[in-house]
Amino acid sequence: MRKHLTFALVMALGMASPALAYDAGGLISMQHAINVATQIGVVAVSETQFSGDEWQIEGRDIYGRHIEVDVDALTGEVRNVDR
Repeated sequence: MRKHLTFALVMALGMASPALAYDAGGLISMQHAINVATQIGVVAVSETQFSGDEWQIEGRDIYGRHIEVDVDALTGEVRNVDR
């Protein structure tokens, strides 16, 4: 009986771990930040970086010019656009 109880406990903890391991803490996802950047004009993403409290999305616009969009990680609002 004890062996079955131990196995059940290990299984329950194993199933709970992925849920506990992922906690975004209210921050928007990288994909959400990329979606915001594409609405600003990024058509090809070359680099995505999380820095402090913002996502920095770098890429090219429709004309092939460099563009960088900084997206607030809490609100999803655009902070800055460098072209």
